[in-house]
Amino acid sequence: MNMKYTITTPLYYVNDKPHLGSSYTTIACDAIARFERLNGNTVLFLTGVDEHGQKIERTAESKNLEPQLHCDEITEKYKYLWDKLNISYDRFVRTTSIEHTSLVHQFYSKVLKSDDVYMGRQSGWYCVGCEEYKDVEDKDKSPICSIHKKELEWRDEENLFFKLSKYQDQIEKLIHVDGFISPKSRKNEIINFVSKGLRDFSISRVNLKWGINVPGNKDHTFYVWFDALLGYVSGSLNDQCSPELTEKSLSNWPANIHVIGKDILRFHAVYWPAMLLSAGMKTPRSVFGHGFLTREGQKMGKSLGNVLDPIELLEYGGIDAMRWYLLRDIEFGEDGDFQMRRFVDIVNSDLCNTIGNLLNRTITMSKKWFKENIPIDNTLSSDSTLKVKSETKIIEYMESFKDSNFKSSANAIIDLANSANLYLNDRAPWKLIKDISNKNIVALDIYSVLESCRIIGILLNPIVPNLSNRILKQLNIDTSNINFKDSLQWGLLDPNNGLQDPTPVMDKIEFNEDPR
Repeated sequence: MNMKYTITTPLYYVNDKPHLGSSYTTIACDAIARFERLNGNTVLFLTGVDEHGQKIERTAESKNLEPQLHCDEITEKYKYLWDKLNISYDRFVRTTSIEHTSLVHQFYSKVLKSDDVYMGRQSGWYCVGCEEYKDVEDKDKSPICSIHKKELEWRDEENLFFKLSKYQDQIEKLIHVDGFISPKSRKNEIINFVSKGLRDFSISRVNLKWGINVPGNKDHTFYVWFDALLGYVSGSLNDQCSPELTEKSLSNWPANIHVIGKDILRFHAVYWPAMLLSAGMKTPRSVFGHGFLTREGQKMGKSLGNVLDPIELLEYGGIDAMRWYLLRDIEFGEDGDFQMRRFVDIVNSDLCNTIGNLLNRTITMSKKWFKENIPIDNTLSSDSTLKVKSETKIIEYMESFKDSNFKSSANAIIDLANSANLYLNDRAPWKLIKDISNKNIVALDIYSVLESCRIIGILLNPIVPNLSNRILKQLNIDTSNINFKDSLQWGLLDPNNGLQDPTPVMDKIEFNEDPR
C-alpha cells in the first residue's frame, strides 16, 4: 500500500560550514528516505538551512560581509557536501527565501487569531550561540553557557510572547503518545520538563535587523526559532511559487518524523507542536533526538584541533566508507565515538572482505565453469540453507530499519554475507567441480551464493546506495526497478542475464590516524 511519508533533517544553522555531526544526521535521514521509497511510499525528504538570528549577524560582521552573502556562502557548502554524500533530498529550504517569509507572516496571523500572542517584558541571561535565555542562579553574576563556554549577555527588553502555557494539557497528552518521542531516554527528559509546567516564551527580538519583520510591530523581528521551525511548513508547500497556507496547499503533511540532535529536542517536541495547534494545524507524528559524536573519546572542537572535516573524510575513505561506518557502528539515538582505526577496520572487514570478496570470487567461479554466465538451475530446492537464512535476515533488517536501528539492519546484512561465505567454504565447489557428475550440485551452490549477493545488494541500497549499485551492476540487474516488495523474493536472479567481469566493488583503506 502506497503511503505519503515526510522526513526532515534539522534546518542547519549557517554560522559555520557543515561538520561531521550534521553529515551524520543527514545520512541517517537519507537512509530512511531511501528505505521508505523502496517500500513503495511517496517520500518528501526535506533539508535546508536556518539563516536568521543574531549569531548569523555577528558572524557576518566579523567577516566584513553582509549577512546574506555570508548565508549564501555557507549554504553552498551544505549543498556541495550533500551532493558529495549522495543525499536524495526532495526540497532544500532556505529561511531567507521570499516564499518562507510570506508563509511565516501567514502562520503568525493564524496564531494571532487564536489570541495566543501578547506583548511582555523579558529580562535575563541570554546566550547568542544558543539563541535562548538561560536559567541562572541569582548569586551567579558572570554566568557562562555550558555549551558554548562563553559569557552570557544580560537582556532586558520588550518582546512578543506566545502562550505556550495555554497548551499544557495538549502537549502532555502528545508527549505520552507511544512513538511520538524517540528514543525512550529522550522521552523521559521531555516528560520531566513539561511536568514542571510550561512557560510562555518570547517570539520576537528588538533591534535585530537580520530576521523576518513582525507585521504591525516596528523594530521587532521574529525569534529565530519561531521562524526556523516554520521551514518545515514552507518546504512542504505544493506550489513553492505560491506560498498560500491552507490545508490543501501542503504536500505530505504532517511530517512523519523530524530527525534532530538531542540538544534541540525541546523546541521540536514541545514548542513546535504547540505553535501548530495554535495555528489549527496537525502536529508531527514523531520526533527522533539522536546523540552527539565525539572523536577518539574527546568532544570535537577547534581549540582541541580534532575537528574531523567531512570533506576530508570523504576524500580519505570515500562515500560508501563514511556512510557505512556512521550507520553501522554507532547506535542511532545514543552518543557515538568516531575512531579512525575502527573506521578503517570495519569498512575493510565488512565491505571489502566479507561482501566484496564474496561477490568477486563467486562471479569468477560462475563465469569460469558455466560459460561466462550464471548457472542455469532447475533443481532449486525450497529448503536451501541460504534461502532460509536470507528470509530470516530480511525480516530482521526490515524490523530494525523501521525502528531507525541502522546498526541492527547492517548487522543483518553482514550476517547473511558471513553465512554465504561459510556456505561456500563448506561446500567447496572448487573441489566438487573436479568431478563432472557434480556439475548440477555446483550449479545450485553457485546460484545460491549469487542470489544471496543479489539480496545483499538490495538491502545495502538505503545505507550505501553507490556500493549497492556496483554490486547489482556486476550481476546485470537494472537498479532502477528494484523495490522491497518485488525484489527480495528468493530465486529472482535470471540465469539469462549473464554476468559482468568481476572487479573489486570496494577498495581497501590504508590506515592514517589523521586523514588531512
